[in-house]
Amino acid sequence: MGTSGTVLALHDPELPGFVTDGGLETDLIFHHGVDLPEFAAFPLLDDHTGRLLLASYFDGYAAVAAAASAGLLVETPTWRANPDWAQRVGYGARDLARVTRDSVIFARSLARRYADDVPAVIVSGTLGPRGDGYVVGEVPRPEEARDYHAVAISAFAESGVDLVVAYTLTTAAEAVGVVLAARDAGVPVAVSFTVETDGRLPDGSTLAQAVAEVDALAPPEHYLVNCAHPSHVRAGLDGGAWQERVLGTRVNASARSHAELDAADDLDDGDPELLANDQGDLSLLLPRLRVVGGCCGTDVRHVASMWGVPESVGA
Repeated sequence: MGTSGTVLALHDPELPGFVTDGGLETDLIFHHGVDLPEFAAFPLLDDHTGRLLLASYFDGYAAVAAAASAGLLVETPTWRANPDWAQRVGYGARDLARVTRDSVIFARSLARRYADDVPAVIVSGTLGPRGDGYVVGEVPRPEEARDYHAVAISAFAESGVDLVVAYTLTTAAEAVGVVLAARDAGVPVAVSFTVETDGRLPDGSTLAQAVAEVDALAPPEHYLVNCAHPSHVRAGLDGGAWQERVLGTRVNASARSHAELDAADDLDDGDPELLANDQGDLSLLLPRLRVVGGCCGTDVRHVASMWGVPESVGA
């Protein structure tokens, strides 16, 4: 396991943990009327108005962290910033590397902005899966995944990111490749799996199996689970020691399945208070949980509720 300053900060006993943001893309689309082709938020970094919107978005979560006396993860808006998805929105390899570096510079500027109000800020470089995130598709060999994600991870490392986190992974093989690329770049890394309503990864494996497979080949600093309702995550817990490796959750507001969410035209943003109660039940089962935020359908209201501060904080 890593012993970097970043990892140590995540375990700081003086802090109750780290706030991270909610469902960036769904918030922007449904609450701000922003058009995000292919669910890609990173092109906003190339637009002045887009940067102002992103900064305002993160300001809300900084306010939650300040109210909770917690740390804050500022995560780059780069979940879709990989070659396959970027090409669909007109970004070639050179522009993709540039915007990835710019995302860290932008996040670092926000970290400085919050330094006087938040006790600790970590800048995290966000990766997404090569595929859809809900559907497995072709399973890569770990070496293929390493080479695929190496460009983005190298750009993150060169820009001085504190941590790289790969979200919404559907297979252990891709997770291994991400960790191998991060090792090559010399940057701390965490991986986050998504699960279906039965608590299993979209490829059918259990969380316990996925963690064991990755840890056997290329252990990351820690794991998270994201893009699933707390009840879905709970279904995947078996009480095993592997659960101590899970340091974070970013849950969905909706209890719908991935297939139902994919087909929906509306936003199921649930009830922030009920989601906070469900997250609280889940947190009791994860003894080392330190990072709490949201995913699809959530916004600053949900994250505020999960951190026990008024929903109006950050709004």
